[in-house]
Amino acid sequence: MTAPVRFPRFFVTSPAPCPYLPGKSERKVFTELKGPHADELNDALGRIGFRRSQTVAYRPSCIDCQACVSVRVVAGEFRASTSQKRNLKRNGDLIGTVCRPWSTIEQFELLQLYLGQRHPGGGMTNMDEIDFADMVEHTPVDSWIVEYREPGSDGRPGKLVGACLTDRQGDGLSMIYSFYDPDHAMREGLGNYIILDHIERARSLGLPYVFLGYWVDGSPRMQYKIRYRPMERLTRSGWARIEDGEQNALVAKAAQLRRTSQPLDGSTKDGAHGGLEQYKLA
Repeated sequence: MTAPVRFPRFFVTSPAPCPYLPGKSERKVFTELKGPHADELNDALGRIGFRRSQTVAYRPSCIDCQACVSVRVVAGEFRASTSQKRNLKRNGDLIGTVCRPWSTIEQFELLQLYLGQRHPGGGMTNMDEIDFADMVEHTPVDSWIVEYREPGSDGRPGKLVGACLTDRQGDGLSMIYSFYDPDHAMREGLGNYIILDHIERARSLGLPYVFLGYWVDGSPRMQYKIRYRPMERLTRSGWARIEDGEQNALVAKAAQLRRTSQPLDGSTKDGAHGGLEQYKLA
């Protein structure tokens, strides 16, 4: 006779300034992932919009805002757009390798370069090597680091230009946090390439979805996610596909927002949630 799975206890963080929308505040509901059933719990929570940060699963629980929407790409039906095809061709020589979730100095130095250019002043810029190791290695679930390297002169993998901390869930790949060389003159669109590669990896593994975390309508930083089709979003009634007409309008709106918005303040991006110190009982 097997012991029953214990129902997790959930807690709520104290309100804090929203990193995505000015003038808003955020709260998160969270629970700890631990024990022999951590993978199963993470899978179940992922299906209702939770994300993982080290040994914690969380989701927004804001009082006066529902702008954060969980989205996922239907990997088996994905069809690359013209610009995405160009990206795949431009970066198709990169060598992607699935690695165990162990941090390296090379990864940490790439992360520092990425944060300094794309998220200056954000909460992660103060991370040291130990913090980074905690982010990568403190996982109770099936996790990888996917490294992206340029071909070396001897045919072996060369310079590290991108990486992604990824969870393999029962129904897809969850992209926890990606980072890359933002200044590489010959590698435009590396962040989007990493997503495209994960879609192909999910498809080859027979996994139906790639989870991209939260899309935030009105936040310039989050608009890149809306360009992948077909896409589903989590609603009060469950996951629902975004129809082509609506997605066309959202893509056009995102392009306009990108043209007219002020420079990004660098505060954060989805998945950049630092250590566990923020998850205190409210």
